[in-house]
Amino acid sequence: MDPFVRHQGPIAVVPDDDIDTDRIIPARFLTRVSRFGYGELLFADVRSEDFPLDQPTAKGATILVTGTNFGCGSSREHAVWALQQAGFRAIIARRDEDSPGYSDIFRQNSANCGLLLIELKALDHAALPKTQGTEIEIDLPAQTVNWSGGQASFDINPATKAALVEGLDLIGTTLQYDAAIEAFETRPTFVPSA
Repeated sequence: MDPFVRHQGPIAVVPDDDIDTDRIIPARFLTRVSRFGYGELLFADVRSEDFPLDQPTAKGATILVTGTNFGCGSSREHAVWALQQAGFRAIIARRDEDSPGYSDIFRQNSANCGLLLIELKALDHAALPKTQGTEIEIDLPAQTVNWSGGQASFDINPATKAALVEGLDLIGTTLQYDAAIEAFETRPTFVPSA
């Protein structure tokens, strides 16, 4: 995985709440045996000339700004893959008092695949630029989102943050303990006395 430390890029805005994983990547595409080729299928059933990602100003966007409860519905890593393969490095969602920014399963799938999810409080989210193509910067070590004239802070699980900054997926994280695992596997076997 590529490490995520700081990233500056243009935003695309899909402001809807409760966007489920079937809308992100329709279930009929989940029969593929390859992990690749999902980017062009992102939001396949709702794409049109009026869809926000199909606007010329959204071309090349690397940060997606959305509403609350993004990635709800069924669990599928394919939704994360589609977002990443479409060029998105991070998603910024709104956290309300009665609704999280993301569903728990989508949050874990994103962490496992290296997609940064940022939840902003409603007031901070409202202050974010909402014009397609606006450049913003994400500083993961400082846990801030910065734009011309504004800044917002966000919380993130420390283990997820460390893995993203170091570019470690679950296998990479496990391999950090390779020497300890090998030592455990090669230790003398205990033989009880008779």
